[in-house]
Parts: sequence; structure tokens; C-alpha cells
Amino acid sequence: MPATDPETDLALLIRAAEIAGDTASRYSGPDARKWDKPDGAGPVTEADLAVNAALADLLPAARPDYGWLSEETEDNTDRLSHERLFIIDPIDGTRSFAEGSRTWAHALAVADRGRITAAVIYLPQRELMYTAAVGEGAKCNGTAITISPRVDLENAEILAARPMQDPVHWLDGNVPPFRRSHRPSLAYRMARVADARFDGMLTLRPSWEWDIAAGELILREAGGRCSDRFGRDLRFNNPHPTLSGVVAAAPSLHRQLIAALDPKSPGLRPL
Repeated sequence: MPATDPETDLALLIRAAEIAGDTASRYSGPDARKWDKPDGAGPVTEADLAVNAALADLLPAARPDYGWLSEETEDNTDRLSHERLFIIDPIDGTRSFAEGSRTWAHALAVADRGRITAAVIYLPQRELMYTAAVGEGAKCNGTAITISPRVDLENAEILAARPMQDPVHWLDGNVPPFRRSHRPSLAYRMARVADARFDGMLTLRPSWEWDIAAGELILREAGGRCSDRFGRDLRFNNPHPTLSGVVAAAPSLHRQLIAALDPKSPGLRPL
């Protein structure tokens, strides 16, 4: 089957995200059945599974030659034999969803030989739809978005969890003088950097591909630089679908963050 162009894939992802939003909205987060996954993998609700089922019905049928990687589908090695695949987080920010917050998202992406080529992050409760196709720029609700122009770290607004300001993670213990904020969904954090609401984001913990894939392209198409915490380009559809953290910002700010981080900080070796 011939390759599908990224813009056509994006149109499919937008339709799928709208279906995901409609499906999730049938549930009240605090009232939805919830349980913990094995091995401390976090919570899941009946809404996560319903969204996953709806997307699994739609997307593979539309692109039968694409592989499939989703947080809520048991992984298998079949996806590694596909040049292209869907990378899906049915609900990114499940804890927020279960608490009744509005800061959860659907994150959908297509990877082609390890690179993301089409992506959507959709927050139905906030009516925000972030989209990108490779080479076509990034948009929010149809309007072009661009990364923050800030060029230095002093007083930059960085989305990061509180442990990221522990001196152990920074060269010589020198924590840069940025202002820290936080959002529970990694996809939402990346989108808010892409639309210049924040200047950058970082997480030094190993991160699942489905949390990162859609945001990586949206950030890149908005003019940003997105890497793992060691400054390496992100590649997707890995045998173990994780990445060594994420650092994202405008190119100048990104270089400064990478230069300031200590690559030998405890517990943050490459995966």
C-alpha cells in the first residue's frame, strides 16, 4: 500500500481526537470506575479504556498497514515490523480526569521510521485542539502558533515538577534561575510550550513514548527544539517504548538547559 501523506494522516487524527473527546465526555471523572494498574504503572479508568477501544476500532481500520502503540493496549513486537504506526495516549492526565480537572488530553501521533509526521493534542474540556503535520507548521484551533522568543534562562517560565529544582540534577549544583510551574499532563505541558504560554519544559524521568510523541512534532513545527535530557534527538517505536526524559524550548533556551544539566546526576542514566 502506498504511503499516506502527513496531511491526510492529520485529518484522520483530528477526526479520531474528536471521537475520543465525545467518548470521554460521556463519563464524569470522579464517578468513573477507577483502579490501579499492576507494578505501580498508575491509575486507569473506564473512560481510558472506552476511548482506547473507540480509537482502536477507527484508526487501524483506516490504515491497516500501520502499527499500533497505545498506553491502554498490551504491547507486542508486531509494531516493530511496521515503518509507520499510531502512537496513542487515550487520556493523558488520568489522575486529573479522575479528580474532575479539565487539564487532561487526548494525544495521538503517527510515526514514520522513528520520526513523528502527524500529531494532535486535544483538550476537550478546554476546547483546545493542537495539530501539526511535518513541514506544515503547528496550529491551535486552526491558528498558527510559534514558540516563545525568550533567549535566556533567567526568569524563564519552565514547566517542570518540583524535583527538577534539586541541585543534584545540575552541574556543580547550580540550579538556573528560572520560574517553575507545573501541569499534570505531559502532552499539555508540551502544547503550552509550543503556543508560547511557557518558555520551556523538562522532565528527567524516563518517559513513555505515548506521552511525548504528539507534543514532539507540535513543538518542532512551532519552531522549538525537543530532545531527551542528554540532548539527543527523539526517536520513536523503540523496542522498549520509553525515552530518557524530555527537554523542550526554543533552540537557544534548549541549548542552555542541556548545558546546565548534569548528565551524571543519580538515577538519570540513558535507558
